Amino acid sequence: MSDVKELVIIGSGPAGHTAAIYAARANLRPFMFEGYVTGGPAGGQLTTTTEVENFPGFPEAVEGPELMRLFRKQSARFGTEMVGEDVSEVDFSKRLFTVKSESRGVKTKAVIIATGATARRMGVPNEEKMWNNGISACAVCDGALPFFRNQPLMVIGGGDTAVEEATYLTKFGSVVYLVHRRDELRASKIMQKRALENEKIEIMWNTVLEDAVGEQFVTGAQVKNVKSMEVKEIPVAGIFYAIGHTPNTQAFKGQIDLDESGYIKVKEGTQETSVEGVFAAGDVQDHKYRQAVTAAGSGCAAALEAERWLATQA
Repeated sequence: MSDVKELVIIGSGPAGHTAAIYAARANLRPFMFEGYVTGGPAGGQLTTTTEVENFPGFPEAVEGPELMRLFRKQSARFGTEMVGEDVSEVDFSKRLFTVKSESRGVKTKAVIIATGATARRMGVPNEEKMWNNGISACAVCDGALPFFRNQPLMVIGGGDTAVEEATYLTKFGSVVYLVHRRDELRASKIMQKRALENEKIEIMWNTVLEDAVGEQFVTGAQVKNVKSMEVKEIPVAGIFYAIGHTPNTQAFKGQIDLDESGYIKVKEGTQETSVEGVFAAGDVQDHKYRQAVTAAGSGCAAALEAERWLATQA
């Protein structure tokens, strides 16, 4: 094992890097496992997005990868040590804590988990080609982009998130098709009422997405009715997935408390997990907002809480 670290941060999205910036400035000398494959590339979901228009401080918008490059540069400036490795195993059962990748094991006094969540995809043939070229998993992030305005849009899903995203998109699109494979929504009654009463939402029952249509950008969606088996093409400029996220918590199962969906449970009003000295920030513990700015805020809170906790252990 290597020398003992004051703080290990697992994850390198907005939450992880904000935690690192605060921790490094507090002389905690954070050590970060940036990730490599699990949950996507180092830098998190923003590295797979194009224009980010809703992160404060960038009035002209900023490319997702560029924003994360700036985050990383700021972390490095204050002395964060970073390795581009996935964490494969942890042991939180005794102090010091152990965090392992395939190539190293690190002993640490405290841990901040910021591994994020991965948007579930449909796996249709043109998905990879059209991702961020009309296919998105975040209406709030991307819905206001110019090429979606006054255009027909489509949301895939039938739960509360799908209805929320469809409702949000009615501010920008000419019509929003809500595509659901069943003949009734899974959303709560109040959300169902909202969807059914919105004149700009058109629900396509018993329907699934077969593929995205387009050359460089989405121009349509191929959908199939699962009862009649009829396949047709609907002209749309955007297809938004709202079929859920999978939190990147595989390495922590059995080590800390997770909810029924796999998200890390934190104590109300804090970033504290069920294990004293282990904190969580960002989308790995937030299935409600899932925004870069809220992730960054929780990363700040986690670092401040870790700093205070470490001070009590001296």
